[in-house]
Amino acid sequence: MAKSKDVRVTIILECISCVQNSVNKDSRGISRYITQKNRHNTPSRLELRKFCPYCYKHTTHGEIKK
Repeated sequence: MAKSKDVRVTIILECISCVQNSVNKDSRGISRYITQKNRHNTPSRLELRKFCPYCYKHTTHGEIKK
């Protein structure tokens, strides 16, 4: 059976500031959210401001590869 090309795809959003800070110092973790996007309306990578429990503030979360 062929895999269908769905319009809505599941994506993972990762905190950008946690990724940058984990290189320089010990981090407790990296905040990630799972959501969906419409492939036709948003073909580029998605970036949203979400709350990061490790930074204790709202930061930019960018789409990552699976």
